[in-house]
Amino acid sequence: MFVDTHCHLDFLAQPAQRAEQARLQGVGAIVVPAVDPSNFEAVRELAHSVPGVGYCLGLHPCSVNGLEETALELLKNQLEAHHADPRLLAVGEIGLDLFEQGLSQDRMNDLFIEQLRLARHYELPVVLHVRKAQDQVLAGLRRFWIRQGIAHAFNGSEQQAKAYVTQGLVLGFGGAMTYSRALRIRHLAAWLSGDDWVLETDSPDIPPEWLARDEPNEPSEILGIAHCMAGLRACSIEDIERSSSANALRALPRLAIFS
Repeated sequence: MFVDTHCHLDFLAQPAQRAEQARLQGVGAIVVPAVDPSNFEAVRELAHSVPGVGYCLGLHPCSVNGLEETALELLKNQLEAHHADPRLLAVGEIGLDLFEQGLSQDRMNDLFIEQLRLARHYELPVVLHVRKAQDQVLAGLRRFWIRQGIAHAFNGSEQQAKAYVTQGLVLGFGGAMTYSRALRIRHLAAWLSGDDWVLETDSPDIPPEWLARDEPNEPSEILGIAHCMAGLRACSIEDIERSSSANALRALPRLAIFS
């Protein structure tokens, strides 16, 4: 089966229908990360009502300016209540974003550190959002000895890619990889070993090159992304399916319930 390791299914119209369409095309599991307390319940409900869906709970770095003071406490309460839920796959989407202008960097850093602390406490992997902050995020992972998870939409250097892999994480590749001008991402997708990457759509964001502006990006696009990866790595689509699903399971072990 294919796994869409990063899909904001709750942001799409008719999410159950879109998940079913993806399932019919071989997508056996979809990982839906939360972004703030406003969608904690939505992602959990999707995971418990739609076959093949798992969820993550976290505070997205780009949500930082709009978060209530109680956001971290709400996350702690949710993780305490649901950490044993087999459909709760990770703490995410968390991380650092030094590209987006106007975000409160101090609060973002504080929230990231506290969420790493929670991931360590509950022995959960992490799903990371990282822009212009690879080294800072890696330092946090090392500090809390986080050894499982995904660096989503990876766009760092070879050296940074090696550092994540050494730490035990895998790197997510999706729509950005499908653009011929994305030379560094495409080079990394071809260069990494077969154990070090997973596939994602980031639906409804980061649409692949073949979608028109008015076409929704959705989890069924993972098949086209897989074909792009196969072309870059000069291997078969079956090889991509085997490697990507095995890597996703290693990064997020609770995906085993969908195998």
